[in-house]
Amino acid sequence: MSENPLQQIEHVTVIGAGAMGSQIAMVCALAGYDTDVVDIAQEAVDRAAEQLHSRMDRDVSKGRRTREDVDAAFERMTFSTDRDECAAQADFVIEAAVEDLTIKRQVFAELDAVCPEHTILATNSSNIVSSRVADATNRPEKVCNVHFFNPALVMKCVEVVPNPATSPETVETAMALARSIGKEPVQLKKEVPGFVANRLLGALRTEALKLYEDGVADYEDIDVAAKTALNHPMGPFELMDMVGIDVVYLIRLAEYEQTGDPASLPAESIREKYEAGEYGRKSGRGWYDYE
Repeated sequence: MSENPLQQIEHVTVIGAGAMGSQIAMVCALAGYDTDVVDIAQEAVDRAAEQLHSRMDRDVSKGRRTREDVDAAFERMTFSTDRDECAAQADFVIEAAVEDLTIKRQVFAELDAVCPEHTILATNSSNIVSSRVADATNRPEKVCNVHFFNPALVMKCVEVVPNPATSPETVETAMALARSIGKEPVQLKKEVPGFVANRLLGALRTEALKLYEDGVADYEDIDVAAKTALNHPMGPFELMDMVGIDVVYLIRLAEYEQTGDPASLPAESIREKYEAGEYGRKSGRGWYDYE
């Protein structure tokens, strides 16, 4: 293993200019890396730049960051729709695009063709493990999951997950990169659907839904117990409303697709809310009413 796993990492390219992708890129630029934010749509790239400038201005006004650090970070950033030009200079690529396996495989195959030989190709996905995209490339040993949490500018955890072909050097570099941008990475030894944090969260959510569906307690009281006894910042039902009940439903379906285990299927109460379009805060109603 190399003495300094980061010696080849100077340029990071993030594919996807949504909230996750743009914030991951900002974190990298603030840490001193030349960073690209790439999307196929110019309006998505423009919106990402506007939202990041607004957020950084707010951080400066509240004294969380200095104007000098923020200005220097933006000087290191490129907002672009020319993915191949950016990727051709990248030492580390983080894909944070749409959760669609066919599209991801195509993106990884195309990145593999244009990136330098040493470039590591990582996906931010927590639903699609990297072994499902690695064989679309000629560098499966340089492919892994590097999973950030939302909001990426704030949350410290990053899960680094190798696939069976990932080299120890790739894992070491991904862990070192995460530390260098101020995160506290968690290294998994093998792939498992949902990784660590979401499996812990999923176990809590599953038990909360079972208690509710079995008539043991109302969802409001289960939330109160989680907050007052376990010291969680919000209860499992409040958290589902914030994340989106549609997201919770689709993640369970994706897990069932990978495991074939009926226990992975969404709970009945989640299916009912999904079919009724009650997704939580985003729709105005979920477990709680936000209208």
